[in-house]
Amino acid sequence: MSQRSMNILAISGSLRAQSSNTRLLQAAAALAPSGMHFTFYAGLGSLPHFNPEIDTDTPHPAVAELRERLKQADGVIICTPEYAAGVPGSLKNALDWIVSSGEFMDKPVSVISASPNPLGGDKAYASLLLTLNMMSAKVVENASMTVPMITIKLNAAGEITDAATSDSLRDVLQALAGAIPD
Repeated sequence: MSQRSMNILAISGSLRAQSSNTRLLQAAAALAPSGMHFTFYAGLGSLPHFNPEIDTDTPHPAVAELRERLKQADGVIICTPEYAAGVPGSLKNALDWIVSSGEFMDKPVSVISASPNPLGGDKAYASLLLTLNMMSAKVVENASMTVPMITIKLNAAGEITDAATSDSLRDVLQALAGAIPD
């Protein structure tokens, strides 16, 4: 039996170099099931502010790159912090660029919100789910989670130090893998 290969585009909703959300995605890649390969999207800060008037057949190069990466991905995992009780503007901006082009349509997606607060970024999580559902993304049941108190669950090296978080993340990745067609 041949090994099934799954290409996952990992998007952190934070622009910070040492973001706990980015480090959690990196930890997820290390926990991924066999055959699941992560590509990390690092262009969030390069996207122009969304403006429908410049969303043309020849998009800005950064927009074209994001759209192409999404097309090539078998699935997407988004890990976001919560800013001011919502999704960070840079992540929402990226999603706005995809509304009209449709790369999220029927794409298996996993959503994670990680926050130092005890609610785990639940408002950003809920907001992101609303946006992705409106975009007809296939948000995979059991492939999403919130991670409260993230700063005590990752060490300085970006390793998960909480067994329950590791187990939940493995379950999320297995659910995402199960939603990707052969």
